[in-house]
Amino acid sequence: MLAQLLKPEIDELIQKKDWITLKDILDDVPAVDVAELLEDLEPEVAVVVFRLLKKSKAADVFTYLSSGKGVELLEVFSRQQLSDVMNNLEPDERVSLMEELPGHLTQRVLSSMDPENIAQVRRLLGYPPESVGRLMTTNYVKVREDWTIDEGFNHIRKYGRIAETVNVIYVVNEQERLIDDLKLNQLIVADPDSLIESIMDKSFEALSAFDDQEEAVRMLSKYDRVALPVLDSDGVLVGIVTVDDVLDVAEEETTEDMQLMAGMSALDNYYSQTKIVEMVRKRAGWLILLFMGQMFTVTAMAGFEDTLAAAAVLALFIPMIISSGGNSGSQAATLIIRAISTDDIKLKDWLTVLKRELLSGLLLGSILGIMGTVVISAWMVLRGEVFSYAVFMQALTVGSSLVGVVMFGNFSGAMLPFIMSKVGLDPAVTSAPFVATLVDVTGIIIYFSIAVFLLTGVVL
Repeated sequence: MLAQLLKPEIDELIQKKDWITLKDILDDVPAVDVAELLEDLEPEVAVVVFRLLKKSKAADVFTYLSSGKGVELLEVFSRQQLSDVMNNLEPDERVSLMEELPGHLTQRVLSSMDPENIAQVRRLLGYPPESVGRLMTTNYVKVREDWTIDEGFNHIRKYGRIAETVNVIYVVNEQERLIDDLKLNQLIVADPDSLIESIMDKSFEALSAFDDQEEAVRMLSKYDRVALPVLDSDGVLVGIVTVDDVLDVAEEETTEDMQLMAGMSALDNYYSQTKIVEMVRKRAGWLILLFMGQMFTVTAMAGFEDTLAAAAVLALFIPMIISSGGNSGSQAATLIIRAISTDDIKLKDWLTVLKRELLSGLLLGSILGIMGTVVISAWMVLRGEVFSYAVFMQALTVGSSLVGVVMFGNFSGAMLPFIMSKVGLDPAVTSAPFVATLVDVTGIIIYFSIAVFLLTGVVL
């Protein structure tokens, strides 16, 4: 909002080249809003505006830029600007940037950094992609258990300036293994002359550097922490993950799940930054697969061609039948996918879920089935037919089919996410279009099978 309010004034100052006034204004604008302003500027203009920022603020602004705009600026930065930005970024932010850089820029960016930061980036890049090791920062405060509280505070004052957070202080032994974490308020209220070990309970939660980043999201949410320590396989403290880092991961994971549930491959970048060719490639595969899946629906209908010829009115209700099954399946799939992703249910709970969804499917199907029987009977009478046993049986065929199709929709929508998780795939792959296609095929078979059973000797 602030960026939009300031934009006309900023544009006017840029046109007038009044850089002094612009610098004074930008000093008071939050970094995230400065980044939003830079997004709309041409690279050659944006780099001039960027030079007006203080070094520390410039690094903060850079972290809020989209990856595409960040790369644009890196292309036109001077060596000194490049060095100032890269050396003032947090370690995890450097790693995130390096992962997205095109090859020709990687070496130029690396060579602009201090030797210590280069070694740090290379070490973090050694962890698997999408792991906690790529996400963590090495800027934290650690103390020893045999120090006094006062010595601990002196250490915090000395190194707290470069730490990502001092809300949590980490206690390590001589081998750098984590033995406890302490909240800052525990130190504040303690006797300055007492030892740190006197306020320790040696109870803490920690992540492995090799854990998936989604595990960091889950644990920070579960334990309501602002930061969690990260350990290597020997229990040595190698970094921390903070809540602001995992918010980005959570947003990316949610976006990916939503795109998968829409029946497409997840985009590698923001929608606005994805080229049309890439967009088509991501969407075409699933559309082709779903199209081929619909051929099974055609094949199923062809198998009941004689039934359709004898009772053409049945064809009128096909969209109603298969859409009801697809809707119920999509509802079930969405509920179960979300429950699995939030750890509300585990894979071992599949039988409980199956029973719940079959029962709810029976109840929902019965509601639609009764309503369908009544409404279709009335509709057929209103269109000029005399209410008869044949009319009632046709309406009952639709109503009974609704019960079966909705039950199957619930069953498939609930069980497919479990199957996908069991084989190591993202349960979001069992998207609404995928479930709907499966229910379409089965719905046709259920509908016409019931029609043959109920209407033989009546209209067939």
